[in-house]
This record gives sequence, C-alpha cells and structure tokens, in this order.
Amino acid sequence: MDQNKSIGIVIVVGFVLIMAMFSIFTVSEREKAILLRLGKIEKADFDPGIHLKIPFINNVTKFDGRVLTMDAEPETFLTAEKKNVVVDAFVKWRINDVAQYFTAMGGDERLANVRLSQIIKNGLRDEFGKRTIQEVVSGERAEIMDILVVSANKEVEEFGMEVVDVRIKRIDLKGDISEAVYQRMEAERTRVANDLRSLGAEEAERIQADADRQRTIILAEAYRESELLRGEGDAVAADIYAQAFNKDSEFFAFYRSLNAYKETFNSKSDVMVIEPGTDFFRFFGDQNGAGSNSSSVPSSGSNTGFNVGSNEVD
Repeated sequence: MDQNKSIGIVIVVGFVLIMAMFSIFTVSEREKAILLRLGKIEKADFDPGIHLKIPFINNVTKFDGRVLTMDAEPETFLTAEKKNVVVDAFVKWRINDVAQYFTAMGGDERLANVRLSQIIKNGLRDEFGKRTIQEVVSGERAEIMDILVVSANKEVEEFGMEVVDVRIKRIDLKGDISEAVYQRMEAERTRVANDLRSLGAEEAERIQADADRQRTIILAEAYRESELLRGEGDAVAADIYAQAFNKDSEFFAFYRSLNAYKETFNSKSDVMVIEPGTDFFRFFGDQNGAGSNSSSVPSSGSNTGFNVGSNEVD
C-alpha cells in the first residue's frame, strides 16, 4: 500500500513538473515574442525574463529583435542622362512592432526581406532617374541614402518594421559605358599632360634664353674688364719703357735691337732679304750703333742674303 502511494506521489510530482515546464517560457534581450491563443495573438512585446502561459492552449513565437541585414542583389537603373548603372546596396532593419510584423509577414524573415528589397529598389529607381551619373557617384550619394531611409520607413511602418540605414556599396557602369568613360578620362588626362608638357617646354626655353642672356652679359663685362686691365697694363709698360729710355737711351736702343734680333732669327727655316746697311743692323757694324760703313759690310748696290736659321751672313 505504501509502495503504491509512493508511486502515485512520484507520478503527481512528475506531472506537476511537466506542466510547469510547459507553463514557463523565457525571453532574452535579443528576442521579441508574442503569445498566441489558438492561433490568435493574445499578448506581444514581452519584457526580457521568465513568463507564464497556459499549456496546450497558448504557444509562443519568438523573433530576432536585433538589427538585421538585407543584402539586395545588384540591380540596373537608368540615370537622368539615359545611362545604365549597376547598383549594389544593403539595408539595416529591425522589428518595431512584433504584432504588426507577425500579422503582415506571418513572422517570415525571408518574406520581409523580399518586400523590403522591392521597396528599396523602387526608391533607388526613382532617385537615380532624377540624377546624372556624376551626381549619383559623388555629388548626391549621401543625400540619396538619407531619402531612401525616410521613404522606406513610411512604407514598412504598416509591416511593424523599421529601416535603420540604407547603404549603397557600389555603383558600376555597364561594360560599353565604362569603356567610353575610361576613354574620356584617358583623353582628358592626356590633354592635361600635354598642357603641362607645353608649359614645361615654355619654361625651359625661357630659362635657357635668360641663361644665354646672362652668359652674354657676363662675357661682355669680363671682356670689357680685361680690355681695361690690358690697356692699363700697356700704359704702365709704356711708361716704364719711357722712363728706362730717358735714363739711358743708348742702352735701351741696344736692348730693343737685341730683342728684335732674337724674335727675327728664332727659326731655321725663315729667310729674309734686306740691305745690310739699314738701321736694323747698325749694332752689327758698331757696338755703339753709329751705323755700318763700306769696309765692314757689302756695298749697298748688292743684295745680301741672310740665313736666319744659321745666323750667318752669306
């Protein structure tokens, strides 16, 4: 009897534990949950923690309460200048109203992503159709993303969703358009390079001309200075010669004659024909330079050849 009673107690305790397990559910900080009664929403937006439910009557559905990412497939859009561009974008979103989200999307995250993707593509198509390629690539890219966030939130509000951010990852041109753009860019860069080369050549010629002008001026100044110095030197030399001549005119005449003989007879191949009685040879006949006489030199009627190289009178 006691054994049957013990078994009964164990069964009751087990049943109570099982019922308690089915009556308790937890919600974490990263989750959103709704309580359903026979398929209808009884309660939503539970706070994180432990909650109770009626077993076999209530069931709990949980959803990811964090910020989710919808990475859309690249799509082709037409710009205001009728150029096709391929746009790759992604969206950050989260569940704002879990009851509305469950009613509209049935709690299917894939369906929510599909619906959100279509909304973003429509917004991109409208915004790109108002702008040129240059504007969508650089000038107004941030503005487009801000506009998409606002417009998308208006449309997904009825689905219990909130768009946190829209980002355009990449904007590409079609193959033929890209090639045309690259060619225009290459032509523009070539033109700029040619302009820079022309400016460089012009500057080089200007520098070369200025250097030549300065060189000519410097050489002219140097030549003028050298001529002035040479003239001053010649004047000093002439003055020295004049002073020496005034001190001893006979010796100075003799010295000058010796220098003349040295300069005249410095080569063996030179031959000169001259009257021996000329003043040039006056120191040959008389050491005082009084002049030549008929006894010491040939007569003036005959030509005498002097071999300059051998310094002998023939």
